[in-house]
Amino acid sequence: MVISALKLIIQIPAYNEESTLPQTLRDLPRSLPGVDRVEVLVVDDGSTDRTAEVAREAGADHVVRLKQNQGLAAAFSTGLETALRLGADIIVNTDADNQYRGEDIARLVRPIVDGQADIVVGDRGVAALEHFSPLKRWLQKWGSWVVGRAAGIPIPDATSGFRALSREAALRLTVLSDYTYTLETLIQAGARKMRVVYVPVRTNPQTRPSRLIRSIPSFLALSAVTIVRFYTMYRPLRVFTTVGGRAHRRRTGPGPAVSLFLLAESGQRPRSIPHPGCHPDHRGLSGLSHWSGGGPHPDEPEDAGGDSVPGTTGSFGE
Repeated sequence: MVISALKLIIQIPAYNEESTLPQTLRDLPRSLPGVDRVEVLVVDDGSTDRTAEVAREAGADHVVRLKQNQGLAAAFSTGLETALRLGADIIVNTDADNQYRGEDIARLVRPIVDGQADIVVGDRGVAALEHFSPLKRWLQKWGSWVVGRAAGIPIPDATSGFRALSREAALRLTVLSDYTYTLETLIQAGARKMRVVYVPVRTNPQTRPSRLIRSIPSFLALSAVTIVRFYTMYRPLRVFTTVGGRAHRRRTGPGPAVSLFLLAESGQRPRSIPHPGCHPDHRGLSGLSHWSGGGPHPDEPEDAGGDSVPGTTGSFGE
């Protein structure tokens, strides 16, 4: 079934990106085949520079500002919640550092417009990226294979944040990780039988080092915890039947996988997208403020006393 009369919101999580954000916003498309309206949403993750003001000056339709830095996963979740409140039919997530080419958003959106996918992820061709070291290329390729095994779907580029989601997919996703949303959402999508499609995309020259991968050992450790934790969460019967059976036969305690899962459970705070049965307009967004260019958006609540970006109108808050 082909969907028509669509509203697309392009969301951009950003932390101290005042220098790169203007170019990122300039490269975004403002019209696409099969889409009736395109809007841009910037989620300022507690930046200490002028990220929010620069976003507004550069033409973002909506700016959400978290009161303090909460990390990429929280900013991504806040973007989905806000986009759903604003009535998005399709949500595209891209990076604020202009890593991805805005013109490739058309490739991400097309399978959803045609009714052929629930989630579309941009495949950077990580095995051949020039700015990746040989070790990093191998780790990305191997890690994508591991995540694909956990998700039960082919995954050529697990860490790509350049992705599009239908409204229904966004409503069904729950982000629990404090580290990153990329691995968890793919494992969850596979467990929930969502249609995940990969399309080739291009990247721009690197503007700064990755903030997520600060060292290979820490990246491997955090990724391993994430994969084990969410594979166990979404496929518990398979995991505990296997582990329990082996432990019983050997008369030993929990294996390393269970120990790693229990370690991952400590200090986690859930962040959920609204349940399909709950209209997103009924959810409050605490700890953030919202601006809508050209006056309040018809779908937005009236001012609720939150902290607003200077010179903006409208806010979310409790």
